[in-house]
This record gives sequence, structure tokens and C-alpha cells, in this order.
Amino acid sequence: MSGADTSHSDYVGGLFRSHYDWLCSRLHRHLDSRAHAEDIAADTFVQLLSSPGVLPIRQPRALLTTIAQRLMYQLWRRRDLERAYLDALDNDETCTAPSPEDLAQMLEALQAIDQLLDGLPAKVKATFLLSQLNGLTYPEIAAELGISQRSVSDYMARALNRCLRLCLE
Repeated sequence: MSGADTSHSDYVGGLFRSHYDWLCSRLHRHLDSRAHAEDIAADTFVQLLSSPGVLPIRQPRALLTTIAQRLMYQLWRRRDLERAYLDALDNDETCTAPSPEDLAQMLEALQAIDQLLDGLPAKVKATFLLSQLNGLTYPEIAAELGISQRSVSDYMARALNRCLRLCLE
């Protein structure tokens, strides 16, 4: 470990000792359990530790809050995806319940898709998901979203281009 790596980890360690309890308390106000707050707080410091170019930090609490909020939003998005998937399974009488392994694999795939589409406008995401997950045709998607078939085609091209670009990186 180089001297720069040691000083960075020492600096982040000092931030951890100074701000971990504060960050946990702040997160606990927004989350359903102290354990989730502690997990996100720990992940916040792990992200900070893996970003050596951020030293020195003038306002550590502001940076920690920003990182933690992003992680909290990811947690909420993951939960929403899981809930939506489980609701869809409950409403589909023809579907047999998947094994726990299959369920975990499907949820992981949904999270990966969500990350690929992150940052795209809502209609672009919806178009992609209706096509790829629900199997709707372009005319059906256009009717569902109240947009033209041309827009559906443009949105699909945009989403697929994004997925391809991110997968090639």
C-alpha cells in the first residue's frame, strides 16, 4: 500500500469515526430499520474509500449525505422492482411460483436492467420495459402510453443504444 493510499484510508477512517453515528441517525429517519441505515452508512464510506481523488473534503457531511441519498434511492428502487415483480407473479394465475434461486436471479436481472436504463426519461424506460418484459408490440405500446408508433420506435432505439453502449464499456 503506497503512502497516498494509507493517507486516504486514514482520512476516510477519521471521517468514519467522526460522522458514522450522525449519518446513521440521519438515514434512520428515512428508512424502516436501523440495520438498513447502518448498511447504507457503511456503503457510503466504502464508496468514499474507493474514490481517492476527492481529498480534501471541505464539507464532509454534505458529501456523505449526497452519497447516502443515492444509495438510499437505489435501495428504494430495488424494493419497488421486487414488489412490482412479486405483484405481477401474484396476478398471473398461469404462472407457477419460481424457486428462490430463480426468483433471486430474476430480481438481479431486473436490477441490472434498471441500472442500464437509469437516467433515461420515464417514457423511454416504460417503452423498453413494455416491449422487452411484457412482450407488447409497438402499436400496443403506443396505445398504452398514448404516444405515436414513431415515438415508440425512437424510444426503443434510444433505450437499446444506451444498453449496448453501457454493456460495451
